[in-house]
Amino acid sequence: MVNRVTVLGSLNVDNIMQVKRLPLPGETMTMSAKKIAGGGKGANQAIAAARSGAQTAFIGKVGADEQGRLMKGYLEDAKIDATSVTLATEETGQAFILLQENGENSILVLGGANQAITDDDIEAAKEKITTADFLITQFETPIEASITAFKYAKENDVVTILNPAPAKRVPEALLKNVDLIVLNETETELLTGIKIDAEESWYQAAAKLAKMGVKNTIITLGSKGAYYKTTTAEGFIKAFKVATLDTTAAGDTFLGALSSQLDKALSNIEEAIVFASMASALAVQKFGAIPSIPQLNEVNDALGEANF
Repeated sequence: MVNRVTVLGSLNVDNIMQVKRLPLPGETMTMSAKKIAGGGKGANQAIAAARSGAQTAFIGKVGADEQGRLMKGYLEDAKIDATSVTLATEETGQAFILLQENGENSILVLGGANQAITDDDIEAAKEKITTADFLITQFETPIEASITAFKYAKENDVVTILNPAPAKRVPEALLKNVDLIVLNETETELLTGIKIDAEESWYQAAAKLAKMGVKNTIITLGSKGAYYKTTTAEGFIKAFKVATLDTTAAGDTFLGALSSQLDKALSNIEEAIVFASMASALAVQKFGAIPSIPQLNEVNDALGEANF
């Protein structure tokens, strides 16, 4: 059974600047290299889902510019239905990534066309939502549009997955329609007020999220792994140990790959997390966002070699 995944999200052209470390205030530094690549949390997640075998559709906006044509091309190359990616008067979104030698990154985002998505766009793409198995969104597009999309999804038995990134508070109108939340340590602390610094804090945060109405949670813990808590299962999956070159899109690859493998009841969540963890491990071994996202056969081959 092939999962049908629809992503409401951002499309950004990434400007990747390789630096030894982050500059200090007032300091001028030279870059060792500069690259251009496709990205945006929404695009990354959709391409990860598609490359992992999901039938994927995208809802978003680009500008009438070369960057917009580039981003639509990335989606179409991944065999993603991009008919609900429409033109905005604003320029295509861009991200400026300071990539350090240790593989860590700091990112500045110019929303551009991503911020022009309205309820009218959601209405026009309603069929893409209601016929999906999973609907995914993040916070690089207007929350109001996500609220409308998740409402349509819940009315049609579509499983909703929220990635509250970049980190910000989630309005009740959206939270009440979230089936599964996937968030990192920073996002978890902002949303729950609980600092994720020890194993006990995972349990406390998941319990707090359940009280807030989200009963299924995955907290990604970087190089340590991922903790999950659903209505029927709980556990921790260790991360695969690899040499990290670039963490850009690691979390997005995890989420997109996860959505391609999950069943709608979340009954196979442990197996799906193992798959997603391997996809993410492969991604961090390459530079860039979209260029680093692995194909299904690469993930399966790596899992086979890891004896999973």
